[in-house]
Parts: sequence; C-alpha cells; structure tokens
Amino acid sequence: MEEDNHENAKMLLNRKLDLLLRTGQILMESSADTSRIKRNMERTAVYLGLPKENLHIFINYYMLQVNLSDSEHSFTKMQRCDRHGINMLAIQEVSKLSWRAIKEDYDLDRFSEELDKIEHGPHYYSDWFIAICAGFACGGFCIQFGCDWPAFFYASLAAILGNRLRMYLNKLGSNMYFNLAVAAFVSTIIAWATAFISTPAVEAYIPECLRPVFHSDTPWHPLMACALFIVPGVPLINFVSDMLDNHIETGLVRATNTLLMIMAMSFGIALAIKVCGIDNFVKNLSMTPHHTFGEYALAAAISAMGFATIYNTPRRLMAWIAVGGIIAVCSRNFINLGPSTGNIGLDLGPIVGTLCGSALISIINIKVVHMLHTPHHCITIPAVIPMVPGVLMYRALYGIIDMQGIVGEVTFATHCAINGSLLIIMIAIGVAIPNIFARKWIAPNRQRKLNRLIEERKARGKFVCLHDVTE
Repeated sequence: MEEDNHENAKMLLNRKLDLLLRTGQILMESSADTSRIKRNMERTAVYLGLPKENLHIFINYYMLQVNLSDSEHSFTKMQRCDRHGINMLAIQEVSKLSWRAIKEDYDLDRFSEELDKIEHGPHYYSDWFIAICAGFACGGFCIQFGCDWPAFFYASLAAILGNRLRMYLNKLGSNMYFNLAVAAFVSTIIAWATAFISTPAVEAYIPECLRPVFHSDTPWHPLMACALFIVPGVPLINFVSDMLDNHIETGLVRATNTLLMIMAMSFGIALAIKVCGIDNFVKNLSMTPHHTFGEYALAAAISAMGFATIYNTPRRLMAWIAVGGIIAVCSRNFINLGPSTGNIGLDLGPIVGTLCGSALISIINIKVVHMLHTPHHCITIPAVIPMVPGVLMYRALYGIIDMQGIVGEVTFATHCAINGSLLIIMIAIGVAIPNIFARKWIAPNRQRKLNRLIEERKARGKFVCLHDVTE
C-alpha cells in the first residue's frame, strides 16, 4: 500500500511538471517575452503546489526545463518549443487562467482542459480577413511615409495579395524564410505595376470621371510599404525587452531569427527591384509626410488594428488599440516633425519622437490594463507597431546587397542601419517603461497578492512535499 502511494505521488508530480511546462510552452510559442513567461510559470507553480524555494525554471527559445529538488531529491522535465507564432489571445488567456486556477482551486483535469482550449482554440479571424486587414495596415504605413490616399489603396492591394500568398505557402509547409522572400517579391512586383496606373498612357483608358480616384501623385511610395506586413515587430520588441531584463541568451536567439526574417524580406524586395529595373528607389524616395494630423490619426488607427488581427488580438480590445495607435503615432509625429520638414511640431527628430510616443501609450496602458483585464503587451505592442522602422531596416540591407564599393553607398547603408536600430531600441524601451521604472510600485503589490494566495494554499495542504514522493 505504501509503495502504491509513493507511485501515485510520483505520477501526480510528473503530471504537475507537465502542466507547468505546457503553460510555458504556450506562452513561448505565442511570442510572450521571457519575463512574462517566467512570471506566469511561477504563478502556475503556486497553483500546482510546487514550492518556489525548490523550483528551478530554465527558459530558452526552443527548450523549457523545470527542476524540483531539495538536498536529497531531484526531479527534472523538459519541453521542446517549435511552433513559434504570435497569439495575443493565448497570452491573455494563460495569464487569466493562472490567477483563476488559484482563486477557484481548479482540479488538474479542469486546468488541463483549459490549457487545451487555449492551445488549440480557433483563430479569431479568417485568413482572408487577416490578409485584408494586414494589407490596409501597410497602407497606413504608406500614409506615414508621405503617400496620398490612392497610393494607400495600391499599397494595401499589393500587401493583401502578397500576405495571402505567404499564408498559403505556410500551410503547404514550405520554408518560412522562403515564404517571406516570395511574399515580399510578389508584393513589390504588384506595387510596381500599380505605379503605371498614374501614367498618361494608362489614364487615357480610364474614364475621365474616375481619373481623380485612380491617379496618385506618389505612385512609387507603395513600394516602400507593400511588404511591411512581414516586418517582425513583436520579435524585435521582445528581443530588446529580453536583453534589458538580462535574458541574454533568449534575446540573442530572437534577434537572430528576426534578422533572418528581415534578410528574407530584403532579398525578395531587392530581387523584385532588379527584375523591374527600378533605379534604386530606396535611396531617392522621400519618407517625409505632409499630411494633417487627422490623416495621421486615421492611418495609425488602421495600421494598429490591422496588425492586431495578425496577432489574434481579441475583438473587444480593438477600439482601445486604435486609440493607442493614434496616441503613439500622433505624439511621435508632433515631436519628430517640424518647420524643417514643412510640418507642425517640435522638430526634435525621430529618435526622441519614437521614444516619447511609445513611452506615452505604455504609461497610459498601466492603468488601462486593469480596466480591460488584459496583459500590458496585448494592447501596447499593436499600438506601437506602426512606428517600427521597417523601411530603414530593409534599406540598410538592400544597400549592403547592392553595394559597389562606393563610399557613399557604405554611408547610406550604415546610416539606415544605425537609425533603424536606434528606433527599434526606443520603441522597446518605451514599451518596457512599466517594467523598467514602475516595477518598484507594480511588483510589490503583485507579490503581496501572490504571497497571500500561497499561504492560503499551504494552509489547505496543496503544496508538494518531496519526501512523500520518494520515502
């Protein structure tokens, strides 16, 4: 009888460690940052009755490991993480589940069922809906680069078709980086073709009453924005966030993966430029916008909501994400632009503007998360994505690819790379403001709440004793 009890205790511990690893796996494969994964796993361990003083958690981009040990006993399990994507709904639901399971004292079967629902739940949006929204998000980017509204629709059309092709190739199971390169190539080709609509030769075939609708004064701008649905904004932000939180190894893996994605996108765009014979448009085309702030706001809202659909963000959050995008982008533009570019603003440059814009919405969202009952990243990251300098990143890589050994080309590529990198860092720092500066106020309250729940569960005998498993 005693041996049976020990065997049952081992099986129970084994199952608890499995559930803890599954929780971390869902978060890692949904693109949660490492600090969030660690917090949620520690909170789940409280629910499972795994004492913190005996629990050791190792988090890597491709592998999770947990160990429960004392001076005499040690139990270790590992879990592989392979299917990396972006799923804000899963991040939100795992966070809620970890608190709810403690408060309502879930049994293990119910907790496992809830994890199954989160892991295998359907996507909020259909493939075509995501492609269309992502396309309009790229159109919003194009407005921020200075295009007019006909060009907005041309950029959107090219992005919709390219993104839908990428999604189709992903379902076929072909290489992810190959799919990105093909999607970027096709989107750029389509954007290049739409530029000819605004030429006199083509407009001659368009009814005169429709020419103002189809004519664009910025016909080449869609080439800068049509492939930006590929820009890995979330991995970029998570990379910087992990580095700031001293999760160096995971951060470097995220950075490498991000660089490969940008290189694939740049290769597809560069190939399209060569095929179409475009004369190095990436150097000569101006990115300085001259719109009203109402147009900036509309474009920002479209871009923020468009990217939120890609990230499977719950519909109930969309209205605030649109507002957050407006706050972030308009404040960035007001601080960045000014008289030197023929705009209204403080003229402090893009680096200061980007930091202030992302920090402002991040600070506001410290309070909003309690009203919407969702993690901070779920509403902050989609709002700041419209500020990601995708064009600068692929201009830098294209400059390197097309380099002929001329000093000016080296300067151009280096300038784009440095400025793009600085803007990414500024966005990530702004998003991380609550963790960097507000942690001394946020963390103690959260820890006090968790400690109270731990004591309650210990009083009910819910914590694992390693001696019961082995003795």
